[in-house]
Formats: sequence, C-alpha cells, structure tokens
Amino acid sequence: MRTREEELTQLRDLLVAAQTEEGDTSREQTKAEQDVDQVRKRATRNQERLDSGMVTNPKDLESLQSELASLGRRQSTLEDVVLEIMERNEAATARVAELTERVAAVRARAEDAQARRAAATEEIDAEADGIRKEREVVAASVPDDLLKLYDKLREQHGGVGAAKLYQRRCEGCRLELNITELNEVRDAAPETVVRCENCRRILVRTPESGL
Repeated sequence: MRTREEELTQLRDLLVAAQTEEGDTSREQTKAEQDVDQVRKRATRNQERLDSGMVTNPKDLESLQSELASLGRRQSTLEDVVLEIMERNEAATARVAELTERVAAVRARAEDAQARRAAATEEIDAEADGIRKEREVVAASVPDDLLKLYDKLREQHGGVGAAKLYQRRCEGCRLELNITELNEVRDAAPETVVRCENCRRILVRTPESGL
C-alpha cells in the first residue's frame, strides 16, 4: 500500500511530465502556425502577382498557377498538422490541470494528517508529563526497597512491574492463581507485598480480587 508521500511524489512526477508535454506541444504549435503563415503569405503574393496582370509570359503564368496550387495543398497539410498539435496540446493542458488539482488535494490531506499527528503527539506528551508528575508524588510515599523492586520488574516485563489481581487471575500474565497461592495471598497482611508465582509481578489486591 502506497504512503501519502509516495502518492504525492508520483503525482508530482506525472505533473512534470504533463507540463513538459504541454510546453513541447505549445512550441510545436507555434512553429507549425508560423509555417502555415509563411505559406499563406507566399500564396497571397503569388495571387496578387497573378491578379495584377504583370505576368504575361504563358510559361511564367503556368508556373505561377502551378505554384499556387502546390502552396494550397501545402497549406492544407500544414493546417491539418496544426489541428493535430492543438488537440495534443489541449489534452496536455487538461492533464496538467487535473494533476495540479490532485497534487493540491493530496498535499492538503498530507498537511492535515501532519497537523493531526502533531496535535496528538502534543496531547500524548502532555499526558505523559502529567503521569510522570503523578508517579513522582506516589513514588515519594513508597519505601525505597519496594520502589527498587518495582522498577526492576518493570524493566523485566515491558514496563509493567505490578498487576491487578482480578477474579483470582493475575492481569499481568493472565494466568489464574491456584488454591494454594490464593490462600497465601488471602492470609497475607494488607501491607505485605505479594507477588504472582507465574510472572513474579507485584500483585495489587482489590475488592474484585476474588479472595
């Protein structure tokens, strides 16, 4: 699946190609129109000479008429060329307009996604900062040895050093404690630190622990 940046890069490449074609066909059209104009002017001059009566020599008249006919055919051919180039140029121009619009739309979506990502990151950073401050307050009331144990377990278990005991199951490793383990936890004093025998995380007892 293409990313938005890849899509934007591809569209920009297509746009450059379309703009190049538009420029090339525009120059072709200008050159072809100049060729038509030159032929038309020559034909006009020859026609004026023919109409003026200044050419009286039969061979010259025949040559002039023959050239006029040839110029007429040449002009018709060149005009067909101009029309063909105009059609290609119009198609290229339409393609440029379409791709320009698509590039703008993709860029707008990319900028919107970037703005939303930045806002989400800022929100997450603010939340993390708040949690860090809360942790500092709580950590200050926890005995040093317990805090060291908790930090050690966090490092060992992907950032989770303590887990809730819920309905006789450790929410850290998701395993249910056996009856012996439950009895030990049930008999432990409230201030005693109890740990899961399976994952060794600190167990947090609540009214929903199922004891």
